[in-house]
Amino acid sequence: MTTTIPYSVALVEQLKTMNDFAGVPDEQLQWLIDRSEVRCYETGETLFKRGDAIDEMYVFLTGSMIIRIEQNGQFRELLEQKAGNIGGTLPFSRTSKAAGFGVFSEPTTAMFLHKQNFRSMVSECYELTEAMVRFMTSRVRSFTEIQQQTDKMAALGRVSAGLAHELNNPSAAIVRSASEFKKHLGNTPDRFKRVMSLNLDLEAVEACNRLVFEKISTGILDLSSLERSDAEDTLLNWLEDHDITEGYDITGNFADFGMTVQDMEFINEKIGQKQLFTVLEWLDNVLTTERFVTEMSEASKRINDIVTAVKSYSHLDRAAEKQRVDIHLGIKNTFMILGHKVKKINLKVQKNFEPNLPEPRVFVGELNQVWTNLLDNAIDALENTPEPAIEIISRRYKDEFIEVLIIDNGEGISADALPNIFDPFFTTKPMGKGTGLGLNTVQKIIQQHNGSIKVDSRPGRTEFRICLPID
Repeated sequence: MTTTIPYSVALVEQLKTMNDFAGVPDEQLQWLIDRSEVRCYETGETLFKRGDAIDEMYVFLTGSMIIRIEQNGQFRELLEQKAGNIGGTLPFSRTSKAAGFGVFSEPTTAMFLHKQNFRSMVSECYELTEAMVRFMTSRVRSFTEIQQQTDKMAALGRVSAGLAHELNNPSAAIVRSASEFKKHLGNTPDRFKRVMSLNLDLEAVEACNRLVFEKISTGILDLSSLERSDAEDTLLNWLEDHDITEGYDITGNFADFGMTVQDMEFINEKIGQKQLFTVLEWLDNVLTTERFVTEMSEASKRINDIVTAVKSYSHLDRAAEKQRVDIHLGIKNTFMILGHKVKKINLKVQKNFEPNLPEPRVFVGELNQVWTNLLDNAIDALENTPEPAIEIISRRYKDEFIEVLIIDNGEGISADALPNIFDPFFTTKPMGKGTGLGLNTVQKIIQQHNGSIKVDSRPGRTEFRICLPID
């Protein structure tokens, strides 16, 4: 239960022991005490909840309070305030509403000063005002560091999730192919012995070799399920017509590599009916080996491409200085990192890149942060759009600049939010999904490059226009 108690005669001495009031004259501390109210709270009581008006400054004399924020329906502890700590609104502070919840973790006594006294404080108590402004600056710096760290961890989480999704498929393909390849190799010696026992004519062997390597050089065909099924049925019927009843296991592989009835007739003509199935089994063995090697090679290349893209994206192997770079590469790498989100919403991406665009001098790692924030925001905004689409346009502008336009067909940014979109800690995302630092960071990076960023939005079209100097 909250109660109000009289001031202690030793309150001035207690305030003087607090670091934030160091150097403040006794009479100014007494001025603060005379205009404040001391209240007591029990464990579990709430000082404020999200959305409450913040119109008082408070100083904790005893006890402690936990400040929590809600993220995705769960509460996360932001900080703990103890005896000697200052909180609430301060002179020159723009704080108006609570962003979290303040709950007392033990019996607590605190002194409260209403903000209606701030004007008098500024005019009458210079050292006290200076101390409060100094504390406010420190609080903003600490809060910014916490939020920036939260934003960095969120960004790292997005990139990690993207890499996990992108690496999972090729790595799983390698594991699967390697396992099947091992089983396949177990059958090879028996098939090899059978085909060697045929004592085939050298010309016939050469003819079959040429045929199978033609199929290998062409590679696995991109067939639809229906096309593959039809091809298998045709081959199976041909085999049955030639008294081969156990040919089902080889028709799928033959169909994938484009083996036709005409090819089978050719082999039959060269080898003969009696030896046909043994030779076909061996050819299937060769094609199966090629299939597994190709699958593992392609999956390995995919992993290598992802790792190369990440190195280029993060710029880990380059010096931390401005360098000329193809901005298209950074955008493409960013899409690779965010590939899982693109696939999740079936996003249509249209890239209209001007060919032979000059390479600007930029901090590559920082510029990739720009593409990541803008594209990630756009994809998030398109989650509920029926046919989500993003268009990326690059072009030369007034000879000395390049422009990049990122356009999405989402619901747009509201007219009320648009003027504040680059403000620090301003976000239109639900609690826990954004810190409000992404676009502010984007703006700072663009300004660091002596460029500009503008946004225009209406329902069905949001356009971010980035302009960067070439030199």
